[in-house]
Amino acid sequence: MDLQLEGKKAVVTGGSRGIGKAIARQLAREGCDVVIGARSEAPLREAAAELADETRRKVVPVVVDTTKLDSVQAFIDAAASALGGVEILVNSAARLGGSAPDAFDTVTDDLLVNDFVEKTLGYFRCAREAAKHMKTAGWGRIINIGGVTVRTPGAFSTPARNAAMVVMSKALANSLAPSGITVNVVHPGVPVTERMMDRFRARAAETGSTVEQLMQQQAAQQPLRRLIDAADLANLVAFLCSPLAISVTGEAISAAGGQGDSVHL
Repeated sequence: MDLQLEGKKAVVTGGSRGIGKAIARQLAREGCDVVIGARSEAPLREAAAELADETRRKVVPVVVDTTKLDSVQAFIDAAASALGGVEILVNSAARLGGSAPDAFDTVTDDLLVNDFVEKTLGYFRCAREAAKHMKTAGWGRIINIGGVTVRTPGAFSTPARNAAMVVMSKALANSLAPSGITVNVVHPGVPVTERMMDRFRARAAETGSTVEQLMQQQAAQQPLRRLIDAADLANLVAFLCSPLAISVTGEAISAAGGQGDSVHL
């Protein structure tokens, strides 16, 4: 299927590794020119060079800290200058949930506030700046990466930031629809990324198992009996970025391979 993305101008935050990098790769494969953003310059430049060499598309690294308004503004301005506009934004820059104590007795005020600033407000800031260029183009796609635990919360800060982000995304979708811009959320589960592979390798060293054995054990616990790769999630995001996905906006879609027993009507 031709996703009609040839020549589109895309921006991906959190694009130096993991889900963001996988999404940037898939958009470039579909014919987009891409600006990737992250806080650390060296891995960002390495990722951009790798993706450009692999896809033969323009992939530009631009450093950004989405917790700072002036950094977001400069980032989107630089992206628009490098690409000649912005038509697609994928927000994927946020601290990985679960990397700090997040239970009732341990969650801190600072964690709650910082999570909202980084993800909910950071995503909004990027969307607000990018939408200016999308309105000029008369067309746009915004995809916000969430987290499926928002539907079965076992912690506080991580699900709360994602819940707020989902509601914010729906409000954005309603506001931007008249300008031909769609906004959707994609919830990953625990996709296979570089970070997960590092964890598998560390666990294998501790237990005397192999990485392959550990991956097979975890896959056996999943509904599909296979692990979801970051590339699987990237395929869904690429479709939602396509002109073909015009009927989908204001939605939160799980890409967790059936994880969880909850029903959402």
